[in-house]
Amino acid sequence: MRYDEPLFRPPSEADSFILQATLGCSWNACNYCAMYRDKRYRVRPLEEVLADIAEAGARYAEEVRHVFVADGDPLGMELGMWEPILVALAAAFPRLRRVSTYATARNLLAKSAGDLKRLRELGLALLYIGPESGDDVTLHRLAKGATAAEHIEAARKAREAGMEQSLIFLLGAGGRERSEIHARASGQLATAMDPRFLSTLTLTVVPRTPIARLAEQGRFELPDVRGLLTELLWFVEEAHPRGAIFRSNHASNYLPIGGRLPRDRDAILAAIDAALAGRTQLRPEWARGL
Repeated sequence: MRYDEPLFRPPSEADSFILQATLGCSWNACNYCAMYRDKRYRVRPLEEVLADIAEAGARYAEEVRHVFVADGDPLGMELGMWEPILVALAAAFPRLRRVSTYATARNLLAKSAGDLKRLRELGLALLYIGPESGDDVTLHRLAKGATAAEHIEAARKAREAGMEQSLIFLLGAGGRERSEIHARASGQLATAMDPRFLSTLTLTVVPRTPIARLAEQGRFELPDVRGLLTELLWFVEEAHPRGAIFRSNHASNYLPIGGRLPRDRDAILAAIDAALAGRTQLRPEWARGL
């Protein structure tokens, strides 16, 4: 298989076969993200992608259960590219259970309902979406390219096509200035998008990104540790999906917790309260990372 690095995938796809169908990110404007800044976006030639699938199938046909299609937002590929890829994956891996990919609200909204249903029929079952915030002011400052209302509409289209969603929200993304507004609006957006999986990460100010330059100029400041834990509390208070697996165990977070919402809401809130009261040991700074 040919990989153009750096290559990224969600933590939950650690055991998946990673198929790199696109290089970089077609949007690539989010002011906090450095993942694809040094890559020029392009869709790889179909024959190269199919050759990678054939090679992986010859090696791992009976082992692969999950496939993650990379890079940044492959959902933007045309149906004429997706169809042969999904057909080839199903043929190469007889025990394949799920194909997943990153998606943006912009790319979901650009797809017709018929195209999304066709992709689901062919095996694309899970979309990783990072609204990061439910606050439109924060979304604009992050340069996400979509409003909260557009994320809700995109989620509706995905759900009606039969696709599950895994949502990511960023603690600290509103800075100190909009901390509570951002956190509560994010929980409310999580409710409206109603995902199967829900997670919070903590914003990391990465050097050479626009948000890092704002921080250097004193125009953006992350909440302190207590402020970030309080944001997590506000988020969970507001998040009312019908039934979501919730995690805040990413390495960027100070407090790794999880459970199901709404079933475990009280226990999750109690765990955050314990951390705020100093009764729980937090992840040390040296152990945190992207």
